[in-house]
Amino acid sequence: MHRPIDEPMRPHPVSVPGAPVPGPPGHTGPLDPAQVDPRVLGALLDRHGWRRRGGAAGRYSRWTPPGPGAGNTSLLVPESRAFPDCEDLIGEALTALSRCAAPSAREVLVGLTVPSDEVRWWRDVPQGPSGTVAWTVQEQLRSAARQVLLAGALAARGRTGYHGARHRRQAQASLEGVLVGNVQGGRGLTAFVPVDPGRVVTARLYHALHAAREAVDYQRATGRPEAFDSAVGAGVSRELTEALVSLVRGTEGARIALAWAPAAGVPEGCAARPEPVEFSPGDLPALREAGARYLQDEPSVPVRITGTVVRMRRSGPRGAGTVRLRVLAGAEVPHVRVALDEEAYRTAGHAHLVGLPIRVVGRLESRGGFRRLTDASGVVPVQVDEAERDRLMKSLHENLGFFGEACGPGE
Repeated sequence: MHRPIDEPMRPHPVSVPGAPVPGPPGHTGPLDPAQVDPRVLGALLDRHGWRRRGGAAGRYSRWTPPGPGAGNTSLLVPESRAFPDCEDLIGEALTALSRCAAPSAREVLVGLTVPSDEVRWWRDVPQGPSGTVAWTVQEQLRSAARQVLLAGALAARGRTGYHGARHRRQAQASLEGVLVGNVQGGRGLTAFVPVDPGRVVTARLYHALHAAREAVDYQRATGRPEAFDSAVGAGVSRELTEALVSLVRGTEGARIALAWAPAAGVPEGCAARPEPVEFSPGDLPALREAGARYLQDEPSVPVRITGTVVRMRRSGPRGAGTVRLRVLAGAEVPHVRVALDEEAYRTAGHAHLVGLPIRVVGRLESRGGFRRLTDASGVVPVQVDEAERDRLMKSLHENLGFFGEACGPGE
C-alpha cells in the first residue's frame, strides 16, 4: 500500500482482467509498456527480492516473487528492447504485477510509474500476535520517518546546526510527492521519493546520515563532541539528531537504508549500493547532546524584513506593543513576532489600516526557532502595486473587528 506520508490508509484498487495496468494511488494513467525500460524493471525486481529463475541467456529472464504464498506468478522480462516481443512481454509482466498479492509487486510498480529513490526504515521492537506491532509503535515509526525526511529536505535548502522555522515551508513542499508503504509486520516503512524534485533531498540525506554515524562513533570513543561541528557541512542538524532520537527511542535499534532509482543512476559522491546506517539506544546520549549544542550555538541573524501585519497586541491604548508579521521578504520564515516601541507600533498600525506592509530591521533570534525579531528599528511603510494593496485591504476588511480591539481606543 502506498500513499502520501500524511494520508490515511486506503485499500488497494482491484485489478480487473483486461483493464489497463494501474499506477500507484495518487498518480493517474495506466503504465505504458512502451515506456518501460526492461533493464529498470529487472533492477527493481532484484531490489525487491524477486528471484531470478533463469530464462533464455541474452534474451529474457524469468522472475518469481519472494517469500511464501507467491502462487503461480512468474514474469518473463526481456534483457533489452532488441528482443522481438519486448513490448508484449513487458505488458504481460506489468499485468501480472498488478494482480500479484506480494507487497513487493506494488513497490515495483511504484518505482516504474514514478522514478523514485527509496528510503527504508526498520525498528527492532517487540512483536505482538502473528508478528504484528501495536498501532502506537507504527505511528511512532511514521512520525520519526517524516522527521528524518524533513531534516534531509531542510539540509538541501541550507546547512546549519539548527534550522528552526527557516526554510520549513519550502522543505515540506518538496516532500509533497513522496509515497509511503508499510513493510509487512509494521516494523518497517518505505518512502518513495520522486527523483524530480527529490533527488537533492535523498543525496543530502545519504551524506548526513553517514556523517551523523561517524560523529556518534567519535564521541562515544573519545568523549569529545567536536565531530558534530564538522558534520554540519554534510547536513547534520538538530532536526536530524532529534529525528534519530525519535526513531531509536523505545527500540533495541533502528536502521535506515537508501536505494537509488535505477532510471536516474547514482548521485555524484554516493555509493551505488549504500549499506544501511544503524543506530542503537547507546547512541542516544550523544545524539541528544549534539542537538542541545546545535540549539545553543546557532547565532541570531541580522535581517531586514518586509511583512504584512496580521496581529497587534499591547496592554493598553498607549505604549509599546507586539505585532506579528507575515513575512514577504528578507527571511526564510513564514511569520515573526516583533516587539515595538509606541511610535513604531503606531506606524505599523497605520500602515496596516491603509493596506501597506512594513519594513523593519532587527535580529532574528534562534531561541524559539527563529520566529522572533529583536532590537527592532527603522519601521517604515512599504509601497506595493495596486493589486497587492487591494488584496491586503480585503484582508483588513475581513478582520476589522479583531484589529479594532487589538489597536485599542483612539488608534
